Amino acid sequence: MNALTYQTQTNSIKINGVKDLLIRSLLDRQQYYDPTGAASRLGICSASWSLFGMLWPSSIHLASALAKRAINPKEKILEIGCGLALASLVGHRMGANITACDRHPKAKLFLIENLRLNNLSRLPFRHAQWGEHPTPSIKDTGAALLTKKYDLVIGSDLLYEPDMPKALARFVDECANPNAEVWIVDPNRGYRTKFNKNMSNLGFQLSSEASLTELETTDEKYKGRLLIYKRN
Repeated sequence: MNALTYQTQTNSIKINGVKDLLIRSLLDRQQYYDPTGAASRLGICSASWSLFGMLWPSSIHLASALAKRAINPKEKILEIGCGLALASLVGHRMGANITACDRHPKAKLFLIENLRLNNLSRLPFRHAQWGEHPTPSIKDTGAALLTKKYDLVIGSDLLYEPDMPKALARFVDECANPNAEVWIVDPNRGYRTKFNKNMSNLGFQLSSEASLTELETTDEKYKGRLLIYKRN
């Protein structure tokens, strides 16, 4: 990472069930670097540029939940809106067949760096985003576009704007196999009910809704839900 362009930090993250992970993240939410305008063309404004590179509590909850899941190497898993891809790194370390995807042009670079820090092998990354947008240039994304379908789709803290419930549900439907399962960690941002309705309209039934509270590894107050949907 080039310290002259943006500042980073490295922390050891504890996830029960797996060896601690070293995670390189942005130093704070004030970081910004888009000299070629790639992020802007992908719909990422300067105010939201840094969000992908922060380690959010919801991502730790998602990674912790995945660490408890029995691994089936034949099961294809996709983490959507992965950001720093903590859940993907946990799944990868456990031997899962997992792919990470995000729309941010720097997400792949941070994933590569965090794989290196933890002596992990290559993990597939794809560019993907939901909602209405033009087909992006590979020059801007730095990664191939998501095209395959998956057996388990996971994500955290994705319902943060009013239009997200419908757009996200449609995206999940596009990348999920017919009998797929979906895990979403939502920190009670207020759009869960609308998302449930949109998912139901696409054949995904809410099968489990577990309450989540603050983690032992953080000092932040946290309340949220782990939503599990199944489509049969």
